[in-house]
Amino acid sequence: MIEKGLLNRDLASLLSRMGHRDELIVCDAGFPIPDGVPVVDLSLSENVPLVDTIIVELLKSFSVEKIVVTKEQTDACPAKLKGIVSLFGGKVEVETIAHGDMKARSRVVKGIVRSGDFSAYTNILLVSGAGDRWIVEK
Repeated sequence: MIEKGLLNRDLASLLSRMGHRDELIVCDAGFPIPDGVPVVDLSLSENVPLVDTIIVELLKSFSVEKIVVTKEQTDACPAKLKGIVSLFGGKVEVETIAHGDMKARSRVVKGIVRSGDFSAYTNILLVSGAGDRWIVEK
């Protein structure tokens, strides 16, 4: 039995199927999730858990090279977005797209993790990357 690290078996399974450049969305409670896309629903109640909390746990074992956020989030919740971006320590590219484009991309991502977050437009697309664990001979 796993007693440390990521305990949610569905989330652990989804992450284990991710490869370089695969995409994963961590979304707020109201994001429209397309039929057929694998979903790990972690929502318990209003604002439990938050998108931030999920990302903190993901980053313990999941490498991200780029995040995609929406213009609508930059307008609706700029402080929340700044806090989320800071979780990546300035080590990732940040791309901004329209919310409609985020919804379109959600149809082809590897999976979606739903939070209980009620912060408007708090939907973050994570592009998996090769972290600092990889050996490169120079």
